Amino acid sequence: MTERTRSRVKAAEMCFLRKVAGLSLRDRVRSSVIREELGVEPLLLCVERRQLRWFGHLVRMPPGRLPREVFQARPAGRRPRGRPRTRWRGYIFTMVWDCLRIPQSELAYVAREREVWGPLLELLPPRPDPG
Repeated sequence: MTERTRSRVKAAEMCFLRKVAGLSLRDRVRSSVIREELGVEPLLLCVERRQLRWFGHLVRMPPGRLPREVFQARPAGRRPRGRPRTRWRGYIFTMVWDCLRIPQSELAYVAREREVWGPLLELLPPRPDPG
């Protein structure tokens, strides 16, 4: 998910939450206060938790399953000029490092352990905003 998409999702979510709380932007109430008042966790946190849960499924899949094969595939050939596009794999590794401080080399081992991975995702803190 790009930063632009993240920003737009947060803005739309806060628009909905403000309407539910009966507030407008003119009331100048912080988003964190509205969220706390309604008892709602950030939507992006839910999305990231689901993505990491799917990653755990991918890691534990038996060899030969199509989703796992696609995830592990490495296309051959030349890449286009310029900065490489962010792939889902890189996005997941970055997210796990930002939130849980698990290095890429150990991530697959941790995700294979269902008893460790599931509770770890429930403790997932919100990602820090860049900048």
